[in-house]
Amino acid sequence: MSADAWLPIPPQEITGLPDGLNYRFWDGGEDGTQEFPGDPADCAVYVVPYLKRQPVKARPLEHMRNLRLIQTLTAGVDDITAVLPSVVPGVTLCNARGVHEASTAELALTLTLASLRGVPGFVRAQDQERWQSGFHPALADRSVLIVGYGAIGAAIEDRLVPFEVARVVRVARSARTTARGPVHPITDLPRLLPEADVVLVVTPLTDATRGLVDAGFLARMKDGALLVNVARGAVVDTEALLAEVEHGRITAALDVVDPEPLPPGHPLWHAPGVLISPHVGGPTSAFLPRAKRLLVGQLHRFVNRQPLDHVILVTGTTGREMR
Repeated sequence: MSADAWLPIPPQEITGLPDGLNYRFWDGGEDGTQEFPGDPADCAVYVVPYLKRQPVKARPLEHMRNLRLIQTLTAGVDDITAVLPSVVPGVTLCNARGVHEASTAELALTLTLASLRGVPGFVRAQDQERWQSGFHPALADRSVLIVGYGAIGAAIEDRLVPFEVARVVRVARSARTTARGPVHPITDLPRLLPEADVVLVVTPLTDATRGLVDAGFLARMKDGALLVNVARGAVVDTEALLAEVEHGRITAALDVVDPEPLPPGHPLWHAPGVLISPHVGGPTSAFLPRAKRLLVGQLHRFVNRQPLDHVILVTGTTGREMR
């Protein structure tokens, strides 16, 4: 009898799934309490439900004693790495590299342009039927620093080039060279931050990046600079950011926040110079077709015992592959 694969997309809606697995639909349900579609012990492949809270994603894992592959539909895997002690050894964890680059890069550029050009103020003025003109900063001729230069960071740079930015500076965990130029190690941030007009944060959330954008990081940003976070909320120290924006020294555009979702009454909602979008970098019309292509390719590799794509780690080992 073949093993089960739990999918958060109805399998009949995915063309090209390979034979050799029993496909079962499970996305947790609207409230996260949806019944399991079968015995979790029979599950070999678990595709993590998309846009669900961490407890929903993690709920079946401790019961999946014969699991071999966890495939997320997100670029970040912090919701799963947080519960790895409940996962049996030898399970390969893969992320959704290739699914979200375009849509997240689009949003990063949207937030940057909207913040610089004062679009939130225009919307508020429109609501009050006020004609509110004036000068605003342009993206052209500005220096942009991308912190976390992986696939999404590169996709953001692709979209920045036509806007005639003065330069793009790339930072990742370690130094390397790309066709577009050097990628600086993260240790260079203290030197690079004071030169940037726009700082785009695109890092995964790991032990090393949690709280990376702290009071010291923000203090090194130049007066009037814009911070854009499309990574994870916990990469930024919320209290430190509030202290800077409330003094008007810098501005911020945030698709992710900490805590998330942001509760009513939180001071970040009304902080001056802050634009917030509700973690919508990934869920666009581009998501579903790309997610389906990823799953078909990955499941074919799994069934045919070929090397999997986008491996982050294997449980029970010390090696990890992180951006």
